[in-house]
Amino acid sequence: MNDAVRKQSAEAAKLNEDCALIAALLGGTKTMRAAGKKYLPQWPGEDDKSYELRLAVATLFPAYARTIDVLSAKPFSKPVTLGEDVPERLKPWLQNVDLSGRDLHSFLSEITQDAMGYGFAGILVDFPKAGNLVTKADEQAAGVRPYFVQVHVQNVLGWLPKNATSLNGLTQLRLLESVSEPNGDFDTKEIEQVRVLGRGTWQTWRQREAGSKKEWALFEEGVTSLQTIPFVPVYGKRLGYMQATPPLLELAHSNIEHWQSKSDQQNILHIARVPILFAKMLEGSDIAVGAGTAVKSDSPDGDLKFVEHGGKAIEAGRLSILDLEDRMRQAGAELLVIKPGNVTESQTLADNEQGACALQKIAQNIQDAANQALQFMAEWVGEKEGGHIKLHTDFGAESLAATSAEQLLKAQLAGAISLETLFGEFKRRNIISMDIDWDGELARIESQGAGAGGGGGYRIP
Repeated sequence: MNDAVRKQSAEAAKLNEDCALIAALLGGTKTMRAAGKKYLPQWPGEDDKSYELRLAVATLFPAYARTIDVLSAKPFSKPVTLGEDVPERLKPWLQNVDLSGRDLHSFLSEITQDAMGYGFAGILVDFPKAGNLVTKADEQAAGVRPYFVQVHVQNVLGWLPKNATSLNGLTQLRLLESVSEPNGDFDTKEIEQVRVLGRGTWQTWRQREAGSKKEWALFEEGVTSLQTIPFVPVYGKRLGYMQATPPLLELAHSNIEHWQSKSDQQNILHIARVPILFAKMLEGSDIAVGAGTAVKSDSPDGDLKFVEHGGKAIEAGRLSILDLEDRMRQAGAELLVIKPGNVTESQTLADNEQGACALQKIAQNIQDAANQALQFMAEWVGEKEGGHIKLHTDFGAESLAATSAEQLLKAQLAGAISLETLFGEFKRRNIISMDIDWDGELARIESQGAGAGGGGGYRIP
């Protein structure tokens, strides 16, 4: 067990092959520079000093990070809605769902960023060690309750069985984690440990000195009241149970291409901006060039001139970079492309989601994962049902807002739809604030009177 406890499974290792690339892109210019030759090769014939200078001035165009930020924020442009079936006991806990100050909305938003960026994330529904608490009443009196833990893909070391499915679940899960412990009176230290979860059991393993080397040894262990492992996988692009890939992986590779191409462009611009002085058959070895000097040549073939770059390669490089940036923008936008004719959430759902855009499907995965995590939270405290939440997934209406708003307005003026329907459609498209309700708005319209804009063609039902 000593060697196996920290070792990643083959499945996890495959997913982590792309994690270093994603982490470098999300880390920005500083992280990309630190990666050095891994993502910015040193060309044949380029000396070390020249390469170091080229790397030091390279800057990242953050296409991948910006796209992840924008797209992962869309499901959270409106508050997470709790269903009526969420137990009252759980609702206050969701205001600080991870015991570190994040509510359910913020927690799921960051989970979505991980799933979108890395392709996989996890929610562990944990419960504090009971200590001297014996009964459920003792736990309630002490305020001990289950909470969510955000698990990064790089901290998933392995699982059993290898062919697990969502139906039979896991029998073992190994997670890498860091815990903070006191280090004297005024400091703390971070200790790496591996948590091994089983059905109804848990262990933590830490490294200890064993002669001249270190080995992994059992640190703590215990049992739980759950006979399942309360871990929920969250997928960006699902390949199988506990297996996924980043949905925008090709965009990440294009961003690396942009990093390399932009460095080449910077380098050629630096060379082109410094003209070369060319001398032919001039007297003496030292040549002074300036307004107060003269250069003499006794040969009729003597010459002195500055040689400059023609600029064709520079322009070609610039156009290539612009074309690459357009393709990267298109790659991100494609996650919002919906099936032609499907302009509302209800329509895409009615088509069994075949016409839903990729981002809608990802948001649905996040919603399903949150519901499963709520169920685990409920089971920890003896509740039968954890209830359901609802994420905003009506991206189709928002993307068509600019083009459809005028048509809706014309339809209302023609009497084809009611003012209340128009109000609802504008609200769904984020043209009208979600905080404004129809009854209050209708009262304000009627109080204005026809002379103040209450008429003018608008039909109040």
